[in-house]
Amino acid sequence: MKPYPAYKDSGIEWIGEIPEHWLQSPIKYLFDIKKGKKPNNLFDTNKEESKIYLTMDVLRGNPKQIFYTDEESKSIIEVQENQILVLWDGSNAGEFIEAKKGILSSTMALISPKDSKNNFHWYFFRAFESLLKDNCNGMGIPHVDGYFFRNSNFLLPLPEEQTQIANYLNKKTTQIDSLIAKKENLIQLLEEEKTALINQAVTKGLDPNVKMKESGIEWLGEIPEYWEVKPVKHIADIKGRIGFRGYTVADLVSEGEGAYTIGAKHIDKENKLDLSKPEFISWKKYHESPEIMVKKGDLLLTQRGTLGKVILIDEEIGEATINPSMVLLKKIGVNKNFLYYFFNSSYFKKWIDLNNTATAVPMVSQEQLGNFKITVPPKKEQAMIEKYIKKSLSKISSIKYKVVKEINLLKEYKTTLISEVVTGKVDVRDKVIE
Repeated sequence: MKPYPAYKDSGIEWIGEIPEHWLQSPIKYLFDIKKGKKPNNLFDTNKEESKIYLTMDVLRGNPKQIFYTDEESKSIIEVQENQILVLWDGSNAGEFIEAKKGILSSTMALISPKDSKNNFHWYFFRAFESLLKDNCNGMGIPHVDGYFFRNSNFLLPLPEEQTQIANYLNKKTTQIDSLIAKKENLIQLLEEEKTALINQAVTKGLDPNVKMKESGIEWLGEIPEYWEVKPVKHIADIKGRIGFRGYTVADLVSEGEGAYTIGAKHIDKENKLDLSKPEFISWKKYHESPEIMVKKGDLLLTQRGTLGKVILIDEEIGEATINPSMVLLKKIGVNKNFLYYFFNSSYFKKWIDLNNTATAVPMVSQEQLGNFKITVPPKKEQAMIEKYIKKSLSKISSIKYKVVKEINLLKEYKTTLISEVVTGKVDVRDKVIE
């Protein structure tokens, strides 16, 4: 794309030069900025005449809990679909987001243009977002620096030019988002293929012509006739941090002053160990419970909170133990990787859904886990299944890696495109919007 014919210095470091005919003005003169307020009467039931309370989780489409209010006062801010909001407080302070219809949370502000009939400002704020985030205040919880925000300059192409830019970016970003959505759908399909492959291998084996028998477990169905079904307690020792061996925050120490303590947050989305943000427990507490010291070859599962996460410790990690949300499987009498894959199957997830306490903090007990039954092929076949799954998953992971890389490149391109267009680095006035 070509640049504008002539430029001038904007005087703004992050923008640099702008088209010669563009103007600029502080944001406070062009927009009304109204911070939300938490209503006094929030309730969790949608009553007649009530309106939804727009928390960040609600706006992102994944609310843990939804609240409503019927309060009416001048301090309560009601917003409409697609109005522009900025997250004012919290870890994502400075992020701009489009609104849904409802009552604005106290952690956000409504940004309303005083005189605009296009959404050029939406794209400008997306380009401005990283700078606003960098200038947030707060030692603990970040919050937008209101003075910096209001007094930052907003670029002003001619009104008809703003409309041309907005229309161009509407079209281009929609195209990019469509490509991203297709690639994200491909990732979902790859994950489904991965789960189906594991399910088939660990419960039916690799021979499609093998004679089958009823497993005796309703949710498992038929298995090869010569396979066994055994409870976990008959193939491994299950250990957990119980009773007086629990610990408090006071037992956590700095690196070098104790051993790793592993919890659910140290298991990534691929069920691999992630110690990029480690926690350490005092040596006294570590040596108090030798039965839950983590060693190479152990399996770790979450039994409380985020259920169903599992890792196989396949290398030496140093001195480590588990926190109270985990259980440890030692002295495993089957192929460790076969067992690891079984715990990654949807059958195990289904069992968890049927057997957890379903309370505020869901859990399954060590006794329940011990009675959970798994399929046990002959050892030679366990090794063959392990090899097959590992090879197949490697191929899927390779494809997934390429797709994720493509998604990241598309997102980077979208960000760069928006920035270059709204700051006038490229001229899109003569671009045909198809």
